[in-house]
Amino acid sequence: MTTSKPKQAALHKLAHDCHSTDACGDSGCSAPAACDRHKDLSPPDRYCRHGESIARVTAVDRDQYTVRNAESEVPARLTGKAIYASASSVDLPCVGDWVSVRYHDSGAHASILEVLPRTSFLRRRKPGAKGEFQMIAVNIDLAFIVQSCHVDFNVRRLERYLVITREGGIEPVILLTKSDLVSPVELEQLISRIRDAGIGARVIALSNVSGNGVDQVRELIEPGKTCCLLGSSGVGKTTLINSLVGDCDLTTSAVSASGEGRHTTTRRQLIVLEQGGSLIDMPGMRELGMLGVSEGIDDSFSDIRAYSHKCRFADCTHTSEPGCAIREGIANEELDPEHFQNYLKLKKESEFHEMSNLEKRRKDRAFGKFVRSVKKGKGKQDRY
Repeated sequence: MTTSKPKQAALHKLAHDCHSTDACGDSGCSAPAACDRHKDLSPPDRYCRHGESIARVTAVDRDQYTVRNAESEVPARLTGKAIYASASSVDLPCVGDWVSVRYHDSGAHASILEVLPRTSFLRRRKPGAKGEFQMIAVNIDLAFIVQSCHVDFNVRRLERYLVITREGGIEPVILLTKSDLVSPVELEQLISRIRDAGIGARVIALSNVSGNGVDQVRELIEPGKTCCLLGSSGVGKTTLINSLVGDCDLTTSAVSASGEGRHTTTRRQLIVLEQGGSLIDMPGMRELGMLGVSEGIDDSFSDIRAYSHKCRFADCTHTSEPGCAIREGIANEELDPEHFQNYLKLKKESEFHEMSNLEKRRKDRAFGKFVRSVKKGKGKQDRY
C-alpha cells in the first residue's frame, strides 16, 4: 500500500484544497488532527469527510490498536469494512500508519475506517512462511540501525538491515552503542570494517553511560519526522529511548557480566518526543528473511554494482569469465571477498523467496530427479 511519488504529489494538491476554508469551512467535517504533541505536525493529505478524523497507529496487539491524535491516545478497533477492503494481512494497520477514524463516547475509543497510503515501509519475510511478507512498521523517514561495539557487532547482519531499510525507501543511520566499553582505537577499527564493506551510511558512536552521541541522535529526530530503532535484543535501544524521551520510563535490564544486554522490548510502539519527532521502538528480530528486495540489495551493495559495470561481459557471472572486474577487485584487495559473498547470498535468498509456490515445487521436483539420476548412475558404475 505504498504510494508512488506522482500519487503523493496529487495527495498534497488535494490536501491544499481540503485545508482551505472553502473546502471544509461550512461542511461540518472534522479537520485532520496532527498525531503529535505539536500542532504543526500534519498527517498525510486527503479530503475531509463528515464525522471523520485522522489519527496515527502507535501500537498493535493482535486485533487491538492504539491510535493518537493531537489531543489524546485511545484504543481502537478495525471496522468490518476496513477488514474486507484489505487484500492481505500486509494491508492491515500497523505501527506508523495514518488512519481515518471515527471517535465514540466523547473520544474514549475509536473505529478505524481506512488505512491511508504509505510513503515508506519496513518489512521482512514472514518467519516460517513461504513467499509472505510481514509488515513491521511504516511511514518512517530515518532508521537507526543499532549494534553494540562490545558483543553484537556484525557487518554481515548490518548489511541485511541496510537492505530492508533501503528497499522500503528509508534512510539508514548506524548507531554503535556501548562505545565506552572499547578503546578509541578499537572503535576506529570497527568503523573501518564498516567502510571496508562498502557501507557509506552515517555512523554515530554512542554511549548511554557517558551520554556521548545522544545529542547527535536527538538532532536527527526533527519535528514532523518519524524514526525507528532496529537491532538485536540487548544492544541498548530502550536505554537510548529513555535518554531521548524525558518523561518516558521504559523498562530496561542490566547488562550481563560479559557486557551483553538483555531483551526488554516486547512489542512495537510509536513514542512521541517533546521536540515533535516520533520514534518507533521494536523488539530485536532474530530472523531477517529477504523477500523481494532486489532494489534494496543494489542500493546497499552499490560498490559491487559499480565494479560489475566494468566487467568485459554484460552477463558476467563473476566466476570464471575473463575480464571480470569484481574478481580483479578482490584479487587487488579493493573489494572484501566476504562482502561479495554476502551479496551473492542475499541475492540468491531474495530470488528464491520471490518464486511462486508452483515454481518452488517444480524446482524441488527437478532437483529430486537430478539426485535420483545421480544415484542411479552411481549404482550402474558400482556393478562394473
